[in-house]
Amino acid sequence: MSGNISSPSPMQPLSVGNVVSAGMRLYRSHLKDYFLLALRAYVWLLIPIYGWAKFYALTALISRLAFGELVNQPESISSGERFVNSRLWQFLLTILLMFLVGIGIGLGALIVFTLLAALSAGFIGGVGQQGNPASYILFVVIGVVLGIAAFVAVLWLLTRFYLVEVPLAIEENVEATSTISRSWELTQGYVWRILFISFVAFLITIPIQIVVQIISSILQFAFLPLIRENSGFFTLVYFVLVLALSFAGGAVIVPFWQTIKAVIYYDLRSRREGLGLQLRDREI
Repeated sequence: MSGNISSPSPMQPLSVGNVVSAGMRLYRSHLKDYFLLALRAYVWLLIPIYGWAKFYALTALISRLAFGELVNQPESISSGERFVNSRLWQFLLTILLMFLVGIGIGLGALIVFTLLAALSAGFIGGVGQQGNPASYILFVVIGVVLGIAAFVAVLWLLTRFYLVEVPLAIEENVEATSTISRSWELTQGYVWRILFISFVAFLITIPIQIVVQIISSILQFAFLPLIRENSGFFTLVYFVLVLALSFAGGAVIVPFWQTIKAVIYYDLRSRREGLGLQLRDREI
C-alpha cells in the first residue's frame, strides 16, 4: 500500500514534552515485544561482526515498528525483520562508517584540547615569570570558555548523526552512506531541541540504571567471598549473571530510546516534508 500518511492526529510539530510522552506511550504499549527484540539484539552482540550488524538492525527495527504505529500503519515484527535483514550488510557498513566518523571527531577534539593545553602551559609559564595574577585569571577564563565551546561543538556534531540507523530501517532506496547524510539533513536546525529531548529521556531512564547498579552491587558483594574460595567456577557464574543483568537492563532501556528516535524522526519529517509525506510500498 502506498499513499499519503493518515495519522490518528494532525501531524503538527511536536513539543519536547509531546515527543517524550509519545515515546513513552509507544514503549509501554509494546513493552514485551520491544523488550524481547532488544534482548535478542544484545545476545547477538556476543558474535563478532555479523552479530554487531544484527544488533544494529534489530534495535533499528524497534524504531521502524514504532514509526509504523505513529503513522497508523502498524507492521508485524516478522515483516519488519525481513526488511531490516535484507539490509544487514548496509547496517554493518554504517557501523564502520560511523566508527570512522567517530575517530575523526575524536582526533579533532584531541588536537584542539592538546593545542589548548600547550597554549595554557606556555602562557601560565610566562605569566608566572611576570607575576601578573590578572592575566593568569583572564587566560584561565578564556581556556575554560574555549574548552566548553569545543565540547559543545563535538556534542553538536554527534547529534547530527542521532538518527543514522532510522532511515535505513524505514525508507526505500537508502544505503549506508545515504542514511548518514539523511540524518544530517533531518537534524539540521534541530540539534539543541534533540539534545534537550535526549536529556529529558535520560532523566527518565535513571531509576532503571540505579536498580541495575544496585543489583550488580549486591551480586558483587555476594560473590566476592565465593570467588576468593573458588575463583574459577564462581568467577564464571558471577560473569554470566552480570552479563545477563547488563543485557536485561539494556533491553529495558534501548526500546525507550528507539521509540524516542522514531517520534523525533516522525516529527522532523512532518516539519520538513509536510502532510504529503509518502511511505514505501509494504504489506500491512
